[in-house]
Amino acid sequence: MNFEEIVKHRRAIRYYDPEKPLDTARVEHCLRLASLAPTSSNLQLWECYHITDPTVIASLAPACFSQTAVTTAQQLVVFVTKPRLWRQRTHELIELYRADTRKHHPEDKWAKYDKLRADYLLKVIPFTYSRGLGLWGLIRKGLVQITGLFRPVPRQMSEGDLTAVQHKSCALVAQTFMLAMSAEGYDTCPLEGIDTLRVRRLLGLPRGTKINMIVSCGIRDDHRPVGDRIRVPFESQYHRIGE
Repeated sequence: MNFEEIVKHRRAIRYYDPEKPLDTARVEHCLRLASLAPTSSNLQLWECYHITDPTVIASLAPACFSQTAVTTAQQLVVFVTKPRLWRQRTHELIELYRADTRKHHPEDKWAKYDKLRADYLLKVIPFTYSRGLGLWGLIRKGLVQITGLFRPVPRQMSEGDLTAVQHKSCALVAQTFMLAMSAEGYDTCPLEGIDTLRVRRLLGLPRGTKINMIVSCGIRDDHRPVGDRIRVPFESQYHRIGE
């Protein structure tokens, strides 16, 4: 399929064919492709849990309100955000960027790029991502509002704002995964109608882990009508600025 066909093939499928299993290795490959999706500051504060055990899927179904997209699924992928990973990621990225600089840039540029990236990762990121019962987020927000009187600044600096940023980044990963699955001829359904606390406990995930969404996986049951895509008129959403 070309890209347009992939996008049109991807649907939120609610009933999967139990007689058509998935190749687990191909699903994992789609997740590897999804890891190439962009994330804010390239921090990659997400993880995924690829569930292939039917017993675990059955145990999660009640926490997903027994939706058929889960009860008929061959596999599930639980996408989560992990805000506390930012400290680990900054140090990992410094080393990765350092190696990348030496691979792609002349030696006389190494010190410059090393300093730019270290300053960002070791100064800007800690300022932005540090948490303190919401208080540090309020302080950050106040500081940027004052600074914003004199120059452009990023305004979304509260702890709630940063949580939204992490979920947006994780959603880009999940969407890339669903498109990759469509390219394989597989089907998916993104689910937010879930009891996230129960899901976290059932999977034994540590505190601080935030469930972004569950994506169920399978091959659509052709005996179930999918119907047309219902969308509001594109003209009500599209606004061109310029010639």
